[in-house]
Amino acid sequence: MTILHYVGGPTALLQLGGVRLLTDPTFDPPGEYPVGGRRLVKTAGPAIPPAGLGPVDAVLLSHDQHPDNLDRAGRECAAAAPLVLSTASAAERLRGPVRGLPAWESYAVGPVRVTAVPALHGPPGTEHLTGEVTGFVLTGDGLPTVYVSGDNASLDVVRTIAARLGPVDIAVLFAGAAQTPLLGAAHLTLTSEHAAAAAAVLGAHDVVPLHFEHWGHVTQGADSLVAAFDAAGLGHRLRLPRPGEAVEL
Repeated sequence: MTILHYVGGPTALLQLGGVRLLTDPTFDPPGEYPVGGRRLVKTAGPAIPPAGLGPVDAVLLSHDQHPDNLDRAGRECAAAAPLVLSTASAAERLRGPVRGLPAWESYAVGPVRVTAVPALHGPPGTEHLTGEVTGFVLTGDGLPTVYVSGDNASLDVVRTIAARLGPVDIAVLFAGAAQTPLLGAAHLTLTSEHAAAAAAVLGAHDVVPLHFEHWGHVTQGADSLVAAFDAAGLGHRLRLPRPGEAVEL
């Protein structure tokens, strides 16, 4: 059985094949958090504190350069974990248990094979502004295939992943159509419509959105996701967890 415990924002504990994997740890309270010359506003704290999650076998960190994906308390949590899989730049900056995993390379965490996959945190050509980001595909003998998108805004990236590693059984999609002054009206994560399209491309029978609430720069929330998936005829695949809820997949 695969279980996802939703903490809030981009943070969830995924239990797969007896392995406990934590996505983008964010455990700070609400408030303003600086990033460059800007500030991101967190509107709600975590539904579950780190101590309430129990032991973690590895952290899947899409990137370390933005506080809405790795905040101060999240850094402490990651530093205490036995393993963090992330980008090469995150490994260089954070050190400790952080291992950089290039796209398409894999690392075994118990019976779960974690493969890094591309992610594009904004429109093409903005990578020098948003920084290096990764997603993950999780596989294993007798286990469902799980895609964790990280902060990816590109459907073309999803199509590439589906062609190479798909189909997937479960898609954990960072949605919310995030926008900041850095890129103006451009989206830094999937819109609700693109999340529904990604679910179709991937062939996922369960779709769990993350990062669609709890931050002020998120522009599309739960209602928008429900409407987009219903319009695409995929409403039955959408699993919208409440903060603190454990969802069986």
